[in-house]
Amino acid sequence: MIEELLPAPVVAVESHGDDGDEAPLYPEEQAAVARAVPKRRREFAAVRACARRAMAELGVEPRAVPTGERGAPCWPEGLVGSMTHCEGYRAAALAPAGELASLGIDAEPHAPLPEGVLTTVALPAEERRLEDLASRHPDVHFDRLLFSAKESVYKAWFPLTGKWLDFSEADIEFRPGPGAPRHGRFRARLLVPGPVVGGHRLGHFDGRWITTGGLVATAVTVPPA
Repeated sequence: MIEELLPAPVVAVESHGDDGDEAPLYPEEQAAVARAVPKRRREFAAVRACARRAMAELGVEPRAVPTGERGAPCWPEGLVGSMTHCEGYRAAALAPAGELASLGIDAEPHAPLPEGVLTTVALPAEERRLEDLASRHPDVHFDRLLFSAKESVYKAWFPLTGKWLDFSEADIEFRPGPGAPRHGRFRARLLVPGPVVGGHRLGHFDGRWITTGGLVATAVTVPPA
């Protein structure tokens, strides 16, 4: 699923159900989840198993992916990447640092957001656009899609800036594919000064989305220049 959203330089590995739940962890990874509940430890291990498989496909010796500031994964030198997990699904996506400046992926259950959450996630203009999209494409839960897209935007943003990005600091507009869409693109207009990449300050991030198998997934890639 995730690989459909990403360009060729990116290697994506995913697992479903309980695959990888008992994957071993490096000592520096174990420290991050030493006090976590068993479900959290299993998810943590499974998504890192995906990451190590992606490293191997890129010809990189698999190694630890410890957590850094704000829980962001610390990738081995020379790699950029992102991870995501939700109930029954885990995925990791990696690329050589020379191919992309940053990337972010996210997967969520394809179901409506819990009551009251949308107002904390969406700008007023976004809510209006979501209402229009939902009236034309009722099979897509655009509220959950917005949440996922903002997660992917943040995951691509943080490695470039080291700063928090609030839900209200990116304005996302979706462009569904033709017909009865289960996929499409989106643009996130940054409402705060964007990162400088290749000597240019970015004003937006571009991404893609898909709904399939009871999940919604989003991905953002930032070119190196």
